Parts: sequence; structure tokens; C-alpha cells
Amino acid sequence: MFEFTWDVDPVLLEVGFLQIRYYGLFFLVVFLGGYGLFRWQVLRAGGTEVDASDIFMPGILGVLIGARLGHVLFYEWQRFLSDPLWLFQIWRGGLASHGATIGLLVAVYFYAKQHRQSYVECMDRFALSAGLGATMVRLGNFFNSEIMGKVTDQTWGVRFPRFDVEVVRAGELAPLRHPTQLYEFALGLFVMFTLWLADRLLGGEKRPRGALIALFFAVYFTGRFLVEFFKEHQALDPSSPLTMGQFLSLPLAVAGVLAFIYSLKRGIPAGWNTAPAAPPKRAKPTKRGKKAGAKRN
Repeated sequence: MFEFTWDVDPVLLEVGFLQIRYYGLFFLVVFLGGYGLFRWQVLRAGGTEVDASDIFMPGILGVLIGARLGHVLFYEWQRFLSDPLWLFQIWRGGLASHGATIGLLVAVYFYAKQHRQSYVECMDRFALSAGLGATMVRLGNFFNSEIMGKVTDQTWGVRFPRFDVEVVRAGELAPLRHPTQLYEFALGLFVMFTLWLADRLLGGEKRPRGALIALFFAVYFTGRFLVEFFKEHQALDPSSPLTMGQFLSLPLAVAGVLAFIYSLKRGIPAGWNTAPAAPPKRAKPTKRGKKAGAKRN
């Protein structure tokens, strides 16, 4: 029987105190690739290079801060209390997709307000970028040997000796586990394909506003809910009927389905606001201001 053991050092290169990890490289792909996808969507709609580039820093900060805080709050609060500095060691893993989603929602809100764009329109333009992030982060989890699946006797199971350290030290083989990181990597690719296909079938720039981001929520978080059945429990007791990830994914998946139906029914076409900003209105002088001005004259 074929068995696969994953025992790759998560550190690609180490020079003194500097470490280059696979996890960090995958995040670089997320940031650059995500920006490229958003830029394509904005320019296609008639937006400018500035419109596209202005999302870069807010997007990075929103995703990183949201993902890290989400992981701490939802999964490892006690670890944070015992070692607060661990909060800043994001290169070691520990980023929650639900937290990243919240951070992204906040970042895009401020971006939309700054650029006088529809918030839903901006989220639509960012949907493919979010799909890329969901895809590459799970590959990073695989290289970090974290976010582990349950023990299985299936032939496609993977041994993770860097995770099951105590078992290996006892002289036994690490157990076969569901490679849930790869399941979610495949889910991310499926989500991106679904969004691309929906964009084409719904007419590109004629698509209903809100359809893409709603579809992202519906497909991705439904998939997350299903994959969680094969994961080890995190944060909650193993006797819980659902994992923390499932409790967080279920309302988002339902909201996505309802929002997708609503966007199709409402039928407001997509559209990027290309009108220049109106000049600020000058305040009218008060009577006291007029008298003061007359005296000065």
C-alpha cells in the first residue's frame, strides 16, 4: 500500500536571524496575485491605476490583522494569554479565514468610502482575490504541518511527523491523517473557477451587482463547513457536534446563498463610478463674517 509522509522543513532559507518560510512566500503570492486580480476587475470597469493601487495597503493590513486576531479569539486565546508576543509571530502560522474575511470587509468599506464607490461593487471586484487568498494560505498550512485533519485508515492519508512529534519520539509511525489543508486548497481552486465562470455567464460588466461576492461566501463557506468534518477539533471540546470552524462558516454560507438570490432578483447591473470628485463646497459667510470683512476693507 502506498503511504505518503510529509516531513518538509517549513523554513526554506535561514541566514542568521532571518528566516524565509514557504508560508511567507505563499502570502506574497496572495498579495501580488490578489492585487493583480483586483486591478484587472477595476481597469476593466473603467477605473484608474490609482483606484486599483489604493487597495493594496488597506487590503494587506485588513487581511493580516483580521486573520491573526480571528485565530487568537476563535482558536488560541489561552495561548495568547500565556505568551502575548506570540500574537506578532505570524510567520509561524495561525491565521483564521473567518477573521481575514472580517478584516477584508472592514478594509474594503473604508476603501469604497474614500473612492465614492458602492461597497458591494468593491467587494464584487475583490471576490477573486479573496478566493486566491483562501487557496494559497491552505498550501502554507500544509508546509507548516498545521491545521490538521483527523486520523484515518484511508490510503490517501498523509503522515505528519512534525505534528505528531510525541508519537514519533515514542518510536512509532505518525498516524495517517486526512490532508485537510489540501482539501481546502482544492476548494479554493474550485471557488476561483466558479467565480470566473459565473462572471462570464452573468455577462461580465453586465452581471448583477453583488453576485460574485455572494457566490464566494456561499461556495467557500459551504465547502469549509464540509471539510471541517475531517478536521481535528480546535478550540471546542471534541464532544461538540460541530467544530468552531463550522459554527463560524454556517451563517456566512447561508448569508451568501440568500445574498446571491437577492442580487439576481434585484438585477442592479455592475458599474464603477468614474465621475471625478466634486469640489468641496465653500461655507457661506455669516452676517458677522460679512461685517468683519467690511470693517477690514
